[in-house]
Amino acid sequence: MSPLEMAGVGLNVGGVWLTARRHMLCWPVGIVGVLVYGYLFWQWKLYGDMALQLLYVWLQIYGWVRWRRDLGGKRGRPAPVRANWRRLVPEIVATCGFSVVLAWAMIRWTDDAMPRVDATLTCFSLLATAWAARRHLQSWILWVIVDTAYTVLFWVRGTPLTAVLYAAFTGLAVYGAWSWHAESEKNT
Repeated sequence: MSPLEMAGVGLNVGGVWLTARRHMLCWPVGIVGVLVYGYLFWQWKLYGDMALQLLYVWLQIYGWVRWRRDLGGKRGRPAPVRANWRRLVPEIVATCGFSVVLAWAMIRWTDDAMPRVDATLTCFSLLATAWAARRHLQSWILWVIVDTAYTVLFWVRGTPLTAVLYAAFTGLAVYGAWSWHAESEKNT
């Protein structure tokens, strides 16, 4: 593991931990972390993953702006929001549709070994990030599912170190779910 890869792992783990703590620094730390991995994926010629990191940068900026706006200039931590499932279900259905389209494109134009799995995890990772930017408690449930699936995927692909990283992300997502739920209960 190169020093840059170690820095990327540290920044991304730190960004998720800060998100679980609802600390505003999660967004700039997350941006730097995904930029590091974007560069690494470019070096490794993993252009799809590189493009995903660029989408993450946009979502990180969106989350940062959204959280700052929701705080209204006050200092502190934004409160988590329990989203209405009537809003979330159509987003889940749309994400399933985007997954099918992306999988078709990956099957047609790439040599991806697992295009359907990769497409599905990519699309639901983006949805989980968007939900976190909107402070939805349900983002953590989705992250637990997605990160667990990524852990299995990387283990099956023979990349145990990355599988361990995603297992750590799963643990952080469980912590985030617990932390945000506890804070939500205090505010009700």
